[in-house]
Amino acid sequence: MSERQIELEVLRYRPEMDDKPFFQTYSVPCQEEWVVLDALNYVKDEMDRTLSYRWSCHMFVCGSCGMAINGEPKLACKAFLRDYQTKIRIEPLSNFPIERDLVIVQDDFIEKLESVKPYIIPKQEKPIDQGEYLQTPAQLKAYKQYSMCINCLLCYSACPQYALEEKFIGPAALALAHRYNMDSRDVGRSAREHVVASHDGIWACSFVGACSQVCPKDVDPAGAIQQVKFTSAVDYLTSFLPGGKR
Repeated sequence: MSERQIELEVLRYRPEMDDKPFFQTYSVPCQEEWVVLDALNYVKDEMDRTLSYRWSCHMFVCGSCGMAINGEPKLACKAFLRDYQTKIRIEPLSNFPIERDLVIVQDDFIEKLESVKPYIIPKQEKPIDQGEYLQTPAQLKAYKQYSMCINCLLCYSACPQYALEEKFIGPAALALAHRYNMDSRDVGRSAREHVVASHDGIWACSFVGACSQVCPKDVDPAGAIQQVKFTSAVDYLTSFLPGGKR
């Protein structure tokens, strides 16, 4: 198999010993079919065991290996070395505090995700022995695209509003709220509305669309947010009609 030499310029930060982040360069012999994650694993295994980063599945399913590769939010397991020149700069995802090296602190995202209740709220609970909540193919199709989110946080790193507004709920959490609102088994829309339709929710989105551009699963969170804006606007207008809820 053919090999070539590639330089990885990796941002390092170890809070117990570094005053500020710095870049460290590693020269790595790479196979042509390698992705950036393979090169990082080579560094970790063969050159520098102190390097820290997250990864798990190596097949863009888990979402763990999100990082900025030449300034663009990407999954390291989906970024093939053959698509880059002989030097690659690797940094942690922007808009998040750095925990260590390429590892970011995800607490803010987790809190915002929890706030939209990202789970099915059924109209009535039933025992397991009564069977599944059945759906038609059409009912599944209504929300399937938005269920593909793997919480990789690339959309948060690309989102200019999240960078400016620290209280903004953000694209992935809002898209997942939409996913459950569209699920025929769920009746939790009203329970999510005070967060989703708030100033810090859908109305903080300026529809730049960068979140959808970087999404590795084509979830289209920007599109989901615009759909929720439409339904929320309709709810507001119909609330003035006789019998409408305010």
